[in-house]
Amino acid sequence: MRDTPTPWFVVLPDRALPPVLLARLRRHACRVVDHPSGLPWLLGCWPEEELVHARAGRTALAVAGTTSLTPTELTVRLKGVRTAADAGSVLRDAPGSFHVIASADGDGWVRGTASGARRVFWTTVEGLSTGVTLAADRARTLAWLTGAEVDTAQLAARLAVPYLPHPLAGAAMWRGVHALAPGHALHLEPDGSRTTAWWRPPPAELTVPQGAAALRDALRDAVAVRVRPGQVLGADLSGGMDSSSLCFLAAEAGARLVTVTMQWTGPGNEDAEYAAYAARRLPGAAARNLVFPSQDLPPYFTGLAGHHDAADEPWAAVAERAQQHHLTRVLRDHGARLRLTGHGGDHLLVPPTPYVHALLRRRPLLALRHVAGFRAGNRWPLGATARMLLDRRPYAHWLAAAGDRLRDPTRHWSLPEEWGARPWLPPWAARQAVELLGDLLTSEAAKARPLAEDRGRHGWVHQSQEAGRLARFVQDSTTASGVPAQSPFCDDAVLTACLSVQPHLAHDPWSYKALLSAAMEGVVPDRLLRRTTKDHCNEEWHAGLRLHRRELAGWAEESHLVAAGVAEEGALRQVLHSPGLLDGNGAALDNTLWAEAWLRDLAAHPTPAHLDPSHREEHPLERTEPTERTEPTAR
Repeated sequence: MRDTPTPWFVVLPDRALPPVLLARLRRHACRVVDHPSGLPWLLGCWPEEELVHARAGRTALAVAGTTSLTPTELTVRLKGVRTAADAGSVLRDAPGSFHVIASADGDGWVRGTASGARRVFWTTVEGLSTGVTLAADRARTLAWLTGAEVDTAQLAARLAVPYLPHPLAGAAMWRGVHALAPGHALHLEPDGSRTTAWWRPPPAELTVPQGAAALRDALRDAVAVRVRPGQVLGADLSGGMDSSSLCFLAAEAGARLVTVTMQWTGPGNEDAEYAAYAARRLPGAAARNLVFPSQDLPPYFTGLAGHHDAADEPWAAVAERAQQHHLTRVLRDHGARLRLTGHGGDHLLVPPTPYVHALLRRRPLLALRHVAGFRAGNRWPLGATARMLLDRRPYAHWLAAAGDRLRDPTRHWSLPEEWGARPWLPPWAARQAVELLGDLLTSEAAKARPLAEDRGRHGWVHQSQEAGRLARFVQDSTTASGVPAQSPFCDDAVLTACLSVQPHLAHDPWSYKALLSAAMEGVVPDRLLRRTTKDHCNEEWHAGLRLHRRELAGWAEESHLVAAGVAEEGALRQVLHSPGLLDGNGAALDNTLWAEAWLRDLAAHPTPAHLDPSHREEHPLERTEPTERTEPTAR
C-alpha cells in the first residue's frame, strides 16, 4: 500500500514575491488559490474536501481541515467579513477542527486552533524590496523552503522530562522558523506582519450539570462532523470513558463502526472486558469489535533500523509506528477511511491539581479538604505541599528558577506541581544541553506570560494544548497509511466547554471525570461511566527494549545527538546498551529515542515526503476557483 501524501499549504501575502520563491513552491504544489487581486494566495496539496473557500469582491475566506461548511454556507458567512481579522468572529461557532485563512483589501490573516491541533508557522524571507512573511501549516515546509538549520537549543529542550513548559512546548525546531501560539492569529500586511490573540480561555463559572450539557452538545457535533451515515468508521475502543463516549456518539450519528481494542498483558488490565461490554451495547448498525492481543502485534520499537519522514518535531511514533501501521492496514481492509481516537480526553477533562492554589484563597476549607485527598492519593510530602500552597511567585520567576535546576538530583515524582511540572534533563544530557535549555528558559522568562493568571487554569490550558499538539502528529502519521486518526476531544468547542467548568468541580480526589460522566448520562451505559481504571503496556515496552537491544546499541555508536553536542557519548552508550537497568527514567529514554530517531529521519529525508514531486505528477497543478458572491449593483 503506497503512502497517502499528507496535505499541506503555504499562505502568501498579497504582494509581488521573488520569482525564484514562487517557482520553487509551484514545482511541488498541486493546487493554487488566488487572492482577489489575482496574485497567488494558497499553494500546496490537499484533497478537494479538505479546503472550502469563497470570495466576494476584494475579500476571500478559506477553511482548511475538518468542517461541515459548504462553499454556499461559507459565502453567507463572508458577508460579515469587512477586514481580514473579521474571519475569526464569523466562524467561531462552526464545529470541527480547521485553519481559517482570510484575504481582504491586500491584508492577510491566518490562524490555527486554540487547542493546537491545527498549527501555524511563519518565517521571513528576502523579498523584492523588503522582507516577506510566509505562513504554513507545517514548520518543515518553511525550513525546507528557506534552507533553515535545526536549532540545537530546541533539540536539547526535547530531551527534558516530564514535559516542556509554556511557551517552549511546540516551538519550531529550526532557526528562523517561528511557531504561532495556539489561540493566536498572524496578520500578513503590506508593510510586515504581526500577531494577535483571537481566543481567550472562557470564564470558569459553570457547575458540572451546566457544563455537561455544553460538553455533550460540543462532543456530539465534533463526532457528527466526521461521520457520513452508513459509511464504515474506524474507532479506538478501550472500554474507557473517553473512547466509549465517541463510539456511542458515532453510532448515534449513523456510522458503521469497526472498533479496535488493544489487549495488553499487564496484571489487572481490563480493557478487553469493558470494550466487549461496550461493543455489545452500541446502538444502530452492528459494530465489529477487533481485539488485538499484544503478542499478535509487532513488538514495541519495531523498525528502528528504517528511516521515515520526520515530523515537525520529535514525538512518540518511534515505539508504536509498526503497531499503528498494522492497525491502520486492518481498518482499511475493513473499509474504514477515518478513525476516531479518544486522545485528549484525559487532558481536557481532568484539570491539573494546582487549581487548589487559587481555591485556597477563595474557599480555604474546601481547598484543604481537596489537598488532603490529593496528598493521600499521590503521597505528596507535607513540606512540599505547604510550599506549593504558600508559593506566590509569578510565572516568570518560576520559569527562570526552573532553568537553574535542570540537574537537580532530588527528583520526586510525587511532588505537587506549582505552575507546572519542573523540567529536568537525564544524566546522559551533555553540559551544553543543560546550558542551552537553561538559557532558553531564562530568555523566555523575561517575556513569557502565563496562559491564565490562575496557575491552575494556566496548567489546564497548557495540558489541553499539549494534547492538541500530539493529536496533530497522530493524524499526520496515520494519514500516510490511508486512515487518518482524528481526536474530537481536541476540537475547540470541546475545549471551551471543558474550561467553562469550575476546576474543583471537574476534578476532585474522590471522583473520576465527573464532567464527562454527567455529559454522557443516557448515552453511554452506566457501567462504563463508572469505570476508574486504565490499562497499561509496561511489559510490552520493556520487552520491546530487550528485543531491540542490538539496534539501540548501534545507535549508541553513531548517535546524532552526540554529534549535535546535546548528549554525552559514554552515558548514552551505557543506557542504550543496557536499557533494562533504567531506574525510573523510562520517560527520559523515550524522549531521547524520539529525538535521535528524528535527527536520523531528517538526515535520510531532507525533503519532506509531502513535497515529493511525484505527488504533483499524480495531481497536476490546478488553479481552484472559489465560490463567488456577486455584489448587487449600487443604485
